[in-house]
Amino acid sequence: MNIVIIGGDAAGMSAAMQIVRAQPKWQITVLEKGAIYSYGQCGLPYYIGGIIKSHNDLIVRAREVFQERYGIDARIYHEVKEINHKKQRVIGTYYEGHSAKNFSLPYDKLIVASGASPVVPPFTGKNLAGIHVLKTIPDAQKIIDELTSNVLNVTVIGAGYIGLEVTENLVASGRKVTLIDTADQIGSSIYASDISEKIKQEAIKNGVEVLLSTSVSGFEGDGQVERVITNNGPLETDMVIVAAGIKPNTDFFTNTDIHLHQSGAIVVNPYMETTLPHVYAAGDCATHYHRLKQRDDYIPLGTHANKQGRIAGANVAGNRKAFKGVVGSAIVKFFDVTIGKTGLNEKEATELGIACCKLSYTTTTHASYYPGNNQLFIHMIKNRDTDVLLGVQAVGAIGVDKRIDVAATALYHEMTTEDLENLDLSYAPPFNSPWDPIQQGARRL
Repeated sequence: MNIVIIGGDAAGMSAAMQIVRAQPKWQITVLEKGAIYSYGQCGLPYYIGGIIKSHNDLIVRAREVFQERYGIDARIYHEVKEINHKKQRVIGTYYEGHSAKNFSLPYDKLIVASGASPVVPPFTGKNLAGIHVLKTIPDAQKIIDELTSNVLNVTVIGAGYIGLEVTENLVASGRKVTLIDTADQIGSSIYASDISEKIKQEAIKNGVEVLLSTSVSGFEGDGQVERVITNNGPLETDMVIVAAGIKPNTDFFTNTDIHLHQSGAIVVNPYMETTLPHVYAAGDCATHYHRLKQRDDYIPLGTHANKQGRIAGANVAGNRKAFKGVVGSAIVKFFDVTIGKTGLNEKEATELGIACCKLSYTTTTHASYYPGNNQLFIHMIKNRDTDVLLGVQAVGAIGVDKRIDVAATALYHEMTTEDLENLDLSYAPPFNSPWDPIQQGARRL
């Protein structure tokens, strides 16, 4: 059996390992556009900030390990340009030095794990030096190499997860950061307004200039970026990081009748099968079934890529497994606080026609009399008609991850707030209160 995998990172190599373990005699060929296999993209902001000392620390398994230990034909600099699903061939270009050669590979089964690429809006002057995106280790290395003593002011465009993490790490490196977003609040499509305000205040507390309701039209400079042009006037800058979102890498399906999501991601069923025969997809290039919305969504995160890749590989190898879906969990560290969320926000619930009740409250991480107590700010919503929990968001110095994970488990099982109140959660004064912060909200809601 001849298996071809497009993409050598989380989803692709999770799939490859499932196949090689189940079917060691099968031929597996992986086509990677870059030169680095299986690395932790989520760690890139911390590499820029110096917390991760070497890019090698981000690499889970080197390409040579896949080749020598597992017999996988792990190729580099192979860019896929077209899929001929009728002839079952992958067509593209192989780059070696300054030369480029075309290739065409047959497949019995194809797994598409091509990931996604950063979106750069059509800004004027976007090709000036000093303007960067962050998605790969080479991207991070370029930023690090240019963070000389002359780079004092950095502008970050986009206040999503990457934008926040990059902002924190640039401040830690001694830079003055201006954070720009077109929305009137940070993470407007993600967070409740009171959670967003907490994030904004944390940014300001750490010296970040936050410019909301601000759109960027372009850049100016003499070869090197010097100014960001916005609707509120020009801003002087020494470097720009564009963190305006990502787009699935699916352009090579242009001449096929594959079913794509409105985001451009490949629509897959629970077994990671696409609408093309013998073609599977997983990770940032594929859809993710949302259990609460009960429809396909696009939430590109590393956890989903690893799970979907594993499931795609298992199904290709003949071990039938289904992806159970997501509930929309995410977490980010931002200076001295942690911001977590799971489930729906009010806007999403309204769009789904769900009447919801909401509650925002401040509580503490553990028993008030035990030293080291910290505040937690929690936002919770439930279905008004059924009492089913819909979503939880939280901000705090510690304890956020525990509460978000408890809530995510409750959401997965469609628990009501009464169910949540009755959970037997661990308690001792150093760790919790007799009523866990999540249960306090459930009782009040």
